[in-house]
Amino acid sequence: MRKVIDGVVYDTLSSTVDKKFTYGAPGDPNGYEETLYITNDGKYFLYTYGGKNSKYPTEDIVPIERENVKNWMLSR
Repeated sequence: MRKVIDGVVYDTLSSTVDKKFTYGAPGDPNGYEETLYITNDGKYFLYTYGGKNSKYPTEDIVPIERENVKNWMLSR
């Protein structure tokens, strides 16, 4: 997935996966995934996607500040 936010390109194909969190089993309508990526420029973002009843029923990209990455990891 590729998304431009505030002039910054976030692309799952050209970025590196840092961590991945999965809630639920594959096919679970309440399950979801959050994948933390880092761009070649050192910017972090979350790629989110889940089942139709989850908090991420459609795929999206959300930028995350470097100082919030540790909190995200510790809360998963």
